[in-house]
This record gives sequence, C-alpha cells and structure tokens, in this order.
Amino acid sequence: MNTNQIIVILGLIVAIAAALAPDAFGQYALVLVALGLINGFMNPMADMAARMAYTIAAVAMPAVANNLDVIPMVGAPINAIIDNIMVMVAGMVVANFLMALKDQVMPSGN
Repeated sequence: MNTNQIIVILGLIVAIAAALAPDAFGQYALVLVALGLINGFMNPMADMAARMAYTIAAVAMPAVANNLDVIPMVGAPINAIIDNIMVMVAGMVVANFLMALKDQVMPSGN
C-alpha cells in the first residue's frame, strides 16, 4: 500500500467519523484539509484533465449530495460523509493548484 492509499483511507475514516460523531472532535474539517493538502503535495497530478475533474468534483459533489437528504434514515449521514470527503478533495485541489502555479513561476531546471 502506498502513501496515497493510506492518506485516502485515513481521510475516509475521518470523514465517516465526522459524519457519525460530529461533537466528538471539533477540528474534523482542519484534519481533512490537512490530509488533502498532504496528499496533493505528495502526489501532484500532472494531467490537466485530472486536475480539472477534481476541481469540478470538489465544487459539484456537495450540491449533488444535498439531494440525498430526502432518503429517510441514511440520506443525511451519506450526505455528510460525501461533504466531508469533498473537504479533503478541496485540499488536494488547492495543493495541486499551488504546485501548477509554482511550475509556471519557477524555471524548469529548479
């Protein structure tokens, strides 16, 4: 198992914990963003299409997940889990944006 998989699994565990026990720890969002930033910096996406897909997913998936609230009993927790996962993805998007920006500013040899 590589570091990318470990960070994603850890993020999923934190996202599920944040949805099921939101009062147990007040800094779930900070942990999820930190995991996303770490994953984004450690595993930058070179493909522009992949970066764009993750950006669109980070913006659109919470809006789509809001429709799950109409499902009795399980809709709201699934919505919360998806929202929390997208917080981690947003951290990955920011890290990849910063890496792409650095690549444009710095000379190619550095």
